[in-house]
Amino acid sequence: MDIVTLLPQFGGFLYTIGSFVVALSVIVAVHEYGHYIVGRWSGIHAEVFSLGFGPVLFSRVDKRGTRWQIALLPFGGYVKFLGDADAASGKDSAAMEAAANDPTRLRQTMHGAPLWARSATVAAGPVFNFVMSVIIFSVLAMTQGTLRDPLAIGTLVPLPGIENQLREGDELVAIEGVAIPDEAGAMSWGEFRDQLPMVQPMEYQVRRDGQLVSVQGPFLSPPHVRAVAPRSAASDAGLQAGDVITGVDGEPIFAFDQLKQTVEQADGRVLLLDVWRQGQELELALAPRRTDEPQPDGSFATRWRIGVVGGQAFEPATEVGGVGESLVAGASQVWSVIDMSISGLTHMITGAISTCNLSGPIGIAETSSAMASQGAVSFIRFIAVLSTAVGLLNLFPVPALDGGHLVFYAYEAVTGRPPSDGAMRILMTLGIAMILSLMVFALGNDLFC
Repeated sequence: MDIVTLLPQFGGFLYTIGSFVVALSVIVAVHEYGHYIVGRWSGIHAEVFSLGFGPVLFSRVDKRGTRWQIALLPFGGYVKFLGDADAASGKDSAAMEAAANDPTRLRQTMHGAPLWARSATVAAGPVFNFVMSVIIFSVLAMTQGTLRDPLAIGTLVPLPGIENQLREGDELVAIEGVAIPDEAGAMSWGEFRDQLPMVQPMEYQVRRDGQLVSVQGPFLSPPHVRAVAPRSAASDAGLQAGDVITGVDGEPIFAFDQLKQTVEQADGRVLLLDVWRQGQELELALAPRRTDEPQPDGSFATRWRIGVVGGQAFEPATEVGGVGESLVAGASQVWSVIDMSISGLTHMITGAISTCNLSGPIGIAETSSAMASQGAVSFIRFIAVLSTAVGLLNLFPVPALDGGHLVFYAYEAVTGRPPSDGAMRILMTLGIAMILSLMVFALGNDLFC
């Protein structure tokens, strides 16, 4: 193997690392800035604001005496407040003793500030992560728009082997005699699709230029690849968004459900896919993998999947939504990520699903790269999801995490005194050991699952 052969692999490695560093740096910067700015507003002095750990690559001191720095290892960050001994906000006994005789200086320390100031400063990191996610999801909802009512065709998906008489702007009235459900109707979109016959071409009744007309078009849910899941069988085999799977093991298909059924019945054996890609015909081989999927009732079900998301024969027309609607949609998506994360973790702990669903730094880096390769919108959406997950993780009641500090403050609020320094040292050591163990376990999943 010569260096020319290695260059593409090296370039892909750099792309993976670069996208991971960008995503993580944005999330960490927002999280730590939340701690910093609320601490400053609360009268607590920040000595160091650091992106990354280890040797310092760049630093400057601002007029308030805070040193802003970028360190070599971009796997996190911290704000060191006055009176902190380390990045985990352990107490610096010497610094606290030096400030004990100066009430003004003592008030500026993390451990001498009022309970409300400390609590607000610690909680601000995760809160800023959630706020950033809501803003991103809201902006995406606003720019991408909401579905027009009545449902209309926006962009037709290129599909091979069939004449498509639908046009952009057509308002859908019925398909194969089944009326299109409206937002206030009793029938959901899923129930509507289940009532459609498995035929191609399909008869569409549309309103065009004010007139009701019947035209022929493709099956509503063709085997069109709308998105490819990172680190999936489809991704490894080279399937791309926009591909159309026209056959499996030599058998032609025209519906996504046909693909789904074949994959589930394959029981993990290798499948040979006929793929149409922008006028070219390809043949790809892949083996479905077991995947734990969240269900509407909060449980998980194990299924055979190849890792593709199907779409419809057209992209629905959209219209720009209002600020209020977009904010509600953004908050709803953040809550959905939190709910699914907690549900998934609970099912892993109880053994209902595999612990391989927990990804470590390698898995997150590969996902970052895959999302970046799918475009800016996918990458920004991934940052919002990861930011929500980081905010949630930091709220877990583990010593050394923000949630652990909040538990200590709750104890202080109830008893009127903080835990002793000796107890804090022991608990912080246990918390750091738990975090490191979890990181090693997740890294093992990346390597061996």
